[in-house]
Amino acid sequence: MGVNKLKLAVLISGRGSNLKALMDACADEAFPAKIALVLSNRAEAEGLKFALAGELPTVVVNHKDFPDRLSFDMAVHAEIVKSGANLVVLAGFMRILTPEFVNLWPGRMINIHPSLLPDYKGLDTHARALADGQSEAGCTVHYVVPEMDSGPIIVQKRVPVLPGDTPDTLGERVLEQEHAAYPEAVRIVARSLLK
Repeated sequence: MGVNKLKLAVLISGRGSNLKALMDACADEAFPAKIALVLSNRAEAEGLKFALAGELPTVVVNHKDFPDRLSFDMAVHAEIVKSGANLVVLAGFMRILTPEFVNLWPGRMINIHPSLLPDYKGLDTHARALADGQSEAGCTVHYVVPEMDSGPIIVQKRVPVLPGDTPDTLGERVLEQEHAAYPEAVRIVARSLLK
């Protein structure tokens, strides 16, 4: 009897390192999720190479092909529905999503953010944490709500800020924790959604 698995649609715009971490987690037979779709808004996104190498279904929906955010979001929504996915996983998807789209996936869309939310919503999180003299940084996996980087927190991982850290060195350590945090969060969400 196979494990009942949550189907993930992973949305990416770039290098796909969190996608890779999720692919590795899904390779474990006991993991309660599998990837049903990898969608990117950029045909040149590096992460698509991981997806293709892993023989995952991929699709590109280029935001430049649409007159506005909402029509792009609805095209993305249609692809997710077609894939049969029941959880949307934003893994470095660099588009601000419309409230109309977010509200179609209540409690079924999660995002990873490179700060300890509620601190440092938005961009340049590591530079801002360093500028403020923070002693620790980290990442947060949270449910997506219409307000950016504001949904309920699922998992946080912390890293110390070290003397001499730059945004890049701090970012590398935070990224390592992201690769642990995202599979952990998917496992938690899968448990609740598969009940």
